[in-house]
Amino acid sequence: MQRNVILAAAIAIGLGFGTGALAQTAPPSSTPILRPHNAASETGRDVDQQQRIEQGLQSGQLTSGEARKLEAGESRIDKTEQRDLRNGSLSASERAQIQRQQNRESNAVYNQKHDAQTGRPDSLKSNMEQANVQRNINQEQRLHNGVKNGSLTNRELARQEGNESHVDRLESRRDTLRQTGRVQRTDNRDSRRIHRVRHNAHARH
Repeated sequence: MQRNVILAAAIAIGLGFGTGALAQTAPPSSTPILRPHNAASETGRDVDQQQRIEQGLQSGQLTSGEARKLEAGESRIDKTEQRDLRNGSLSASERAQIQRQQNRESNAVYNQKHDAQTGRPDSLKSNMEQANVQRNINQEQRLHNGVKNGSLTNRELARQEGNESHVDRLESRRDTLRQTGRVQRTDNRDSRRIHRVRHNAHARH
């Protein structure tokens, strides 16, 4: 009888050691999985800024020249987003830098819309500018949607923001019919690129 008790105690101790060893080697299940920042807040602000420029042109608060200056600022923001998203994510400092640029652009839009200059919404120049900015809104909205639903990876977004930067830079130059035609051709090409990258096999997980 005593022998059986000793044997049972030894088995229990052995099982205890085995359970403890497993507990020590098992990875903790509560470890958080770090996912790259998906830039939805940044692309959302890009859409918002372009919409404010369009509204200013339509209301006459912005002249065509003022809108072109603002597009130069949008080009710089898109270029920064392209550079910072190139590695697939945004660090806290990179996000803060983009936010500062977007805040400056927001203030510039406000100041230009509330100065003494007024535009002529029905003029040919204003209508051409309005058409260009509306395309910007559409393209940026599609990028924003792609970021939100995961059909665009951050690296794909970086390339497309580089394309948007190029378009905005074209729009910031002297307004001519020839220049407008070039902007439209570039927009058409970028629209096809956005469609391709949003419908390829890559997806953000």
